[in-house]
Formats: sequence, structure tokens, C-alpha cells
Amino acid sequence: MNALYNKTQFWDGRVNTLEQQAALPITNSSEMGSASIGDAVSKIAGDKDYQKHFIQAFGRGVNEQDMLRAIATYERTLVSFDSPFDHFIAGDKNAISDSAKRGWELFNTKARCNLCHALTDKQRDATVFTDNDFHNIGIGIIRHNVVALARQAEQLIKSGDTAAIDRAAIQTDMSALGRFLITKKEKDIASFKTPDIRNVLVTGPYFHDGSQETLWDVIDHYNKGDGLQNPYLDEDIQPLALTENEIDDLVNFMASLTSAIYKEQGAAELSRQRALSRTTRPQRDTARAFRPKPTQPEPPK
Repeated sequence: MNALYNKTQFWDGRVNTLEQQAALPITNSSEMGSASIGDAVSKIAGDKDYQKHFIQAFGRGVNEQDMLRAIATYERTLVSFDSPFDHFIAGDKNAISDSAKRGWELFNTKARCNLCHALTDKQRDATVFTDNDFHNIGIGIIRHNVVALARQAEQLIKSGDTAAIDRAAIQTDMSALGRFLITKKEKDIASFKTPDIRNVLVTGPYFHDGSQETLWDVIDHYNKGDGLQNPYLDEDIQPLALTENEIDDLVNFMASLTSAIYKEQGAAELSRQRALSRTTRPQRDTARAFRPKPTQPEPPK
């Protein structure tokens, strides 16, 4: 949803346009697995309905450029601005609960979410909730030796082979390197794109690696300022000292960003996550959440 507003595509921003994005899953063996783009074009060209529709839409037969253009054009129709929160922002003060209203305030103040999930740090953003930038938030950094991976990846990056980078970013441990696969800049090691959080309630599991099951887990991760051994941790990550009631308020705010077409699905998912959060909180560390920000280690030489 709302992919047309992304300045870059994929978690590592390896391409800029939806047309470029559409091409890569077609040939990635972990996804659609076509032998080549040409192979996909040939299969589509063999369908009589597609032959007719391509002539109607583009005035010519099936070809690679128009196939990718068609996919990207469809993706641009998938917009989401009809949530209860949107009605609240438009003036309906009863559109969301008091808890969600408190969550909106926390989002822009104590919880520091707006430092990434807004176009600027100083102005509230009620549109797509992303700065279109890349951040290391402490996910996966301990499970992987990212320094060694970075050295292995340098040769691949130099090749400029977009398809090879695409495969590495999905099929190997190099996926932990994030934006570094594109820029070769050490500061970008394990940095990933800030996602739009509209419909976040129904689009779990969370983070680039799908490692967290509930929105409570997500907030617990941020609340403790995770990344004690992470030399590349984003400077805005720090313990937040959020109380349990404040965490509930933040979740209720994020739930209010659910589109009308997902209303029933969202209600069921919120109930499921809430029940799970009452018994299982693997990221919870209340003591650390209320401590000062720890000293960050220096990057290895």
C-alpha cells in the first residue's frame, strides 16, 4: 500500500521506481523464479487475453517495458487514506479512542517515533509516516557478523549486478547488511528503509526480517533502546521509559491506521496480538527501558 510514495523500493532501496521493482521478483529464485524477464514476457504473450489487453492499453503486443509498466501502474492504485485516524485528522474527534489519541501524542513526543516515521523531525506527519531514509535500529546485528559480511559483499557491490545483489539480499546472510549492499558506506551497515506504518496492524510479522510477532514486541524493542553491542546503531535509538499503559496507547494509535477494508481483519488481529502480549513478551526489558542511554561501542577498524 502507498508504494507510489516511496522514494526508493525494497528494504535496502536498491531501485528507485516501481517499474524497476517489478522486474526483480520475477527472476529471483526465492520468489517467482522465471529463468529471465524474456521468459516471463513469452509466457504472458502466449495468453490470448493478455495479447488483447496489451493492444488496448499500449497499442502494441506484449513486451518487457509495458509488462513492468502495467504492474507498476496497478501498484500505484493501492492507496490507503481511509482509516479511522484519517477521519480524526479531518475533524471527527470521535473517530478514534482516547487511548489512540494519547498514542498519537506519544508517537510525536516521548516515544520518539516521529524521528523516523515523519517527513521531518519538527513537523507532525499524518500522511505516509516515513522519512524515506535508512536506519540501523538494532535488529539482527548480534545474530550476524556484519563486519565480515560487509567485507564479503564489497566485491559483489563493485560488480553493479542488480540481479546478483537482489539474490544476495534475499537468499544469503548478506541480507543483514541492508543499505550497505547499495552504498558501500560503513555507516549504512545493517540500515534499512523506514516503512510506512499504515495498515501495520495487519501486515505483520514486523521489521525487515519478520522477527517480531506483535506490535507490543516492536515497541518493547524500541523501549529498551536495543543495540547495546551495536556500533552502527542509529543515534536516535535510546531507552524510552514508556509505561505499560503508554505502550497500549501507542498500539491503539497504530491500530487506528487500519484501512476500512481491513476493519474486521484488524479487529481480530488486534485481539490476537493483545492476548499474546499478556503472556509472551520476548523483547520486554522494563529495567533497561528506564535506564540512561548506554555508551555505544566504536565501529571495528
